[in-house]
Amino acid sequence: MGKNLIVDTDLFSDVDDAGALLLAATSPDVHLLAVNVNYPSTFSALAASAILAHYGHPEVPIGIRRPLTNATFFDTRAYELGEYASKVAYHWSGGTLPWDHAEDAWDPVALYRKVLAEAEDGSVTIASIGFLENDKLSGLLNSTADSHSDLSGRELVKRKVSELVIMGGGYPSGYGYNFWGSDPSCAAHVVNTWEGRMVFLGGEVGKEVKSGRRLMAEAPETDPVRMAYIYYSYFTPRSSWDPLTVLYAIHGLGDLFTFGNEFGYNHVEDNGANAWVWDQKVRNQFFLRLKSDNETAAAELDRLFLQGAMSVVKQPVTGSSHEVPGAPVHLELK
Repeated sequence: MGKNLIVDTDLFSDVDDAGALLLAATSPDVHLLAVNVNYPSTFSALAASAILAHYGHPEVPIGIRRPLTNATFFDTRAYELGEYASKVAYHWSGGTLPWDHAEDAWDPVALYRKVLAEAEDGSVTIASIGFLENDKLSGLLNSTADSHSDLSGRELVKRKVSELVIMGGGYPSGYGYNFWGSDPSCAAHVVNTWEGRMVFLGGEVGKEVKSGRRLMAEAPETDPVRMAYIYYSYFTPRSSWDPLTVLYAIHGLGDLFTFGNEFGYNHVEDNGANAWVWDQKVRNQFFLRLKSDNETAAAELDRLFLQGAMSVVKQPVTGSSHEVPGAPVHLELK
């Protein structure tokens, strides 16, 4: 059946979110319960739906924060990076949110509550690779009983969630975009008050892990995440914060990761800055370090990206000009 996973993503201004979704959607070790999008562009929600549908998960529900806009990404910093979400959303339209149906997306807190209420106790891992908004994880903690569950948000999390894996901050201290980039008080609220196990991947870990080269060069031309990387970085491999976070959420430490601490906890200030507090009484929070070098980690991500892309083949339908997914083919790429 695989690990029950919810992905919370800010898919919009960086393509590594798309790489992370590829991993979540194609891993045979994952049961993907939902995807929540915390950037309010219609194209973000539609692109997430298109990617999931391409990889054989057209039924996975998607939530997105409101109010929705038709914003697209423009690289005003270096003028080197390209926009991909609207193109993927249009050319690979499908899933629960086909083109022009972004308004059908769930309210993120309602989707969290529904999915968690229906899950077995202690069975859900949440991978947060975006912001921790008051209408997302912070909102979940503040939520009260509703039609999905008589439990409060905190009670629901305590009963259902086994681990929250967060891409954000720096370790042992830092000032990461996912904590300060939207509403840093929400990041402080979630990190400082979450009662269960948390694992953090800081910006220093994935920055020099450059992945996507094999995906762009070797994956089928019909693959949406391959094209997302090409649209975004023009065949240049990209930093791998979000794929590494999701990889840990799926497989744990494995051969790539080790914990950078044995005890202590993360504290986030209201401005989004964070620092590790070395408290020996706290043993359920950890920050990640790479056990391998950057090149080895990148090679493993490239292998998994390509394996995932190749796991969905397109077979033409007799008498039709359209293509539909064929049976998944799980290739073991070395």
